[in-house]
Amino acid sequence: MTSVMQLRTRIGNRALLLTTAAVPLTGWAVHATALHRRLAASRVDPLTRLLRRDAYTHRARRLLARHGDTATVVMVDADYFKAINDRLGHAAGDTVLAAFGARLTAWAGPRAAAGRLGGDEFALVLDLPADRRVQRLEQLVRILHTPVVLDDGHTVDVAASVGAATPAAVGSRDLSVLQRAADAALYDGKHTGRAVLATAAHATVPSFNGRRLGRPGTAVWGSAA
Repeated sequence: MTSVMQLRTRIGNRALLLTTAAVPLTGWAVHATALHRRLAASRVDPLTRLLRRDAYTHRARRLLARHGDTATVVMVDADYFKAINDRLGHAAGDTVLAAFGARLTAWAGPRAAAGRLGGDEFALVLDLPADRRVQRLEQLVRILHTPVVLDDGHTVDVAASVGAATPAAVGSRDLSVLQRAADAALYDGKHTGRAVLATAAHATVPSFNGRRLGRPGTAVWGSAA
């Protein structure tokens, strides 16, 4: 009987030790999960749910290194966005930006890098083979020209300008060079309703911090991506 009681005591002590040890481990797991969520949130723009610039740049460079010449850099500007803000208010403008973020995410897919560079400017890097590139970019333009439904049920007409660049066309896999070329191509097709594919000449357009010289916000955009 004594040996049985001793055995039960040992088992009880071990269970107590395991339970006691599990408490701080559980607390750490909760803390780690909360920390991970905060870090993830810091990488994402809360309005559009797209990556912030630094997180986008990191992922974009990885995709360029992985996919090489089939990777495509796409730059997007919302057209007439200031007019929407001025005429309908900032809440309407925020709804439009959120809609653009959702549309860009859906179009690019989960494996792409999709970022908001600031204001109404966006950038994407994705694997886009040459035989599908033109068709997919035309699809993107159509998606971004679809009216947005506001919170009050009214719709607002929207539009966007799109430029794209590839390593094969530009002669570089450097993200800054590709973004500069795509940005210059975007402005060649500004307000035309068509996506423009960059050539090598677009990469020579004067720039500051990786963006076309003279575009709004260039001086405060930060270091070249």
